[in-house]
Amino acid sequence: MRRLNNLFPFTKQGAHSARPVSPIPWRDALWVLPFFFFIFLLVFLPSASLLSGSFQDKRGNFTLQNYLDLFKPSILSAYWISIRISLASALGGGLLGFMMAYGITVGGLPRRLRTALLTFSGVASNFAGVPLAFAFMATLGRTGLITVLIQTLFGINLYERGFSIYSFWGLTFTYIYFQFPLMILIITPALDGLRREWREAAQILGASSWEYWRRVALPVLTPSILGAMILLFGNAFGAYATALSLTGGVINLVTTLIGAQIKGDVLQNLGLGYALAMGMVVVMAIMISIYYLLRRYSERWLKI
Repeated sequence: MRRLNNLFPFTKQGAHSARPVSPIPWRDALWVLPFFFFIFLLVFLPSASLLSGSFQDKRGNFTLQNYLDLFKPSILSAYWISIRISLASALGGGLLGFMMAYGITVGGLPRRLRTALLTFSGVASNFAGVPLAFAFMATLGRTGLITVLIQTLFGINLYERGFSIYSFWGLTFTYIYFQFPLMILIITPALDGLRREWREAAQILGASSWEYWRRVALPVLTPSILGAMILLFGNAFGAYATALSLTGGVINLVTTLIGAQIKGDVLQNLGLGYALAMGMVVVMAIMISIYYLLRRYSERWLKI
């Protein structure tokens, strides 16, 4: 048997003897510990605190009333408005961002324009909160720059015609400002991954540009687009400072309700605020589950 192993070193025993097991690099693994500590400190502990606090009343006793209060009409309306704004801004920002990313990748726009757009996207995607609300009030408010300019040049008063930056569509339009740059940053690498050989092969086989996108490009990009849309939805669903600063709490959003319950003097109820936050977690879990199902369907489509 030893002679056979010497003659044939690729046998099972020879393979084990020829490939010594390397020791686990524990010293290298130590560099990852701060990451897990960060996750435990800022993800697991707050989540556990929310879950435990949502079952407590103002005196700290166990109760289910906080979750029963979630079915009140005012709270259900806040969830519905938040979901609608998040969906509208995700679709609008996603479509606009995809078209702009297409222009700088597949469209063949100048390299300088691509660099400038990506740089702007990196800055604009993080421009939110009070500065963004003030910028839109100064631009599209009742006495904003664009509002006054349109009225001066064309004699059109936007607010008399029904437009208002402090309304549902005004807040959605404000959200789109930081949604489409984020979409550009996410979808640009996916568009760069489309190989030129795929388009050339489709053209050789007689496929038109529309057939190429319908049968090749879009099925490949579908998982990335769906993931980006879910991320945009969550980005808008959890926004707080922009909506509060722009509308002053006039629009009934879940995030403003949570702020009123946690920081308010009259409506303060920490348990209800924690339950509202857990409801947001459930909504996001449902959206992620939908994304997972759609992604499985798209991957199965790719295998056909």
